Amino acid sequence: MTTAAIVHHPDDQCFVLEWQGQQARLDYQLLSARGLSPASLDFTHTFVPPEFRGQGLAAQLVQYGLRWAAQQQLQVQASCWYVAKVMRDNAAATVEKQADEVNHNKDLG
Repeated sequence: MTTAAIVHHPDDQCFVLEWQGQQARLDYQLLSARGLSPASLDFTHTFVPPEFRGQGLAAQLVQYGLRWAAQQQLQVQASCWYVAKVMRDNAAATVEKQADEVNHNKDLG
């Protein structure tokens, strides 16, 4: 997997990954409840130039965005199908890891 620097552009509500003169993006929209500070965000779109697809760039952007949202204590929604897929995959991996830990502890007991 290719690793590249990701830059957050809060004014444009996006994360950008520059790669070989091209940009991959993860767009989001902050959502406020009754005019208060944003309590959640919606990841709305990912884009990777066609020639760079399949190299893990979108996954890097989404993981970065999810970590940032967690640090900001924002609830996450995903209008973007790819972000929703990554979130489902992460949740499934977490459940599997927890099940392995429970089974390991049973073996020790």
